[in-house]
Amino acid sequence: MRVTFNKLQSEFERVLLSLNFSGEKANLCATIFAENSRDGVYTHGLNRFPVFVEFVKQGLVKPGAGPTAEAAFGALERWNGNLGPGILNARFCMDRAITLAKANGISCIALKNTNHWMRAGTYGWQAANAGLIGICFTNTIANLPPWGGIDPRLGNNPLVIAVPRRGGHVVLDMAVSQYSVGKLNQYKNNSEALPLPGGYDKAGNLSTNAAEILESKRLLPVGFWKGSGLSLVLDLLAAVLSEGNSTAKITQSEQESGVSQVFICIKPESNAYTEQVIEEIINYTKTSRPEHEGGAIAYPGENTLKTREKSLKEGVFVDERIWRQVLGL
Repeated sequence: MRVTFNKLQSEFERVLLSLNFSGEKANLCATIFAENSRDGVYTHGLNRFPVFVEFVKQGLVKPGAGPTAEAAFGALERWNGNLGPGILNARFCMDRAITLAKANGISCIALKNTNHWMRAGTYGWQAANAGLIGICFTNTIANLPPWGGIDPRLGNNPLVIAVPRRGGHVVLDMAVSQYSVGKLNQYKNNSEALPLPGGYDKAGNLSTNAAEILESKRLLPVGFWKGSGLSLVLDLLAAVLSEGNSTAKITQSEQESGVSQVFICIKPESNAYTEQVIEEIINYTKTSRPEHEGGAIAYPGENTLKTREKSLKEGVFVDERIWRQVLGL
């Protein structure tokens, strides 16, 4: 079913206010949750909201907490999230990175002791909307086996790279696993097969069955051994720069809380060359013949804009079961 964006946002805000969020924090947090579903990232919008509420009730997310500065070295700063809402901590840190990059050309904000930021791409769009290149990543609880291993020892550590563009920003938003855990759960709950193998079953066979992959805990890293290596170095960078928790430390608590994140901004030259080369790369990519008749080549973020337009026009698509659950919170 579909509901209006305003209805979705207002229900989220109602629940957050009941959990002792301030009016400003409840509004902003609810808006971002609603925007995630609006843009088609249902796994980190409506579908994730009941889990977020449960984390608040368990005390893993502290509604009144926010980031505090710990150290500064020119355009590099380190902050402590104090286990505040991950969405709000991340938005604050990207905003801080934007401010520093506009003054210095480049910036890096490292954040420790924070919580799940929901859709990683939110903060790439935030940077691009400000006219800046944005790069951000986070570590997670161990949910991905290293290449050649069976037991999860790496996070699927989402990575975002965003480039501002007049005709629609280019925003890459990817987990280091072939499918995010949220996406696997979505396919499992809908009893649908994955379009491509996303991991292994208990017998060690590549599988398109999300339930089997979640049961075996053997998600497939993107690029096989390359994705495994990328996950490891993102964890290294997040923990070293923030002086925060690594995936190993986060996993000890058995709950994904107290994660480490990095936000980087770069101020590009605003000139004819910049616009020309961006269009050249996109246009050349789109000259590839589609694999299937009627298919189209899309750049990262292009389909997001189409989904956003449709959601605002026709209503935001929601899972009716989860929507009813939220209405009852």
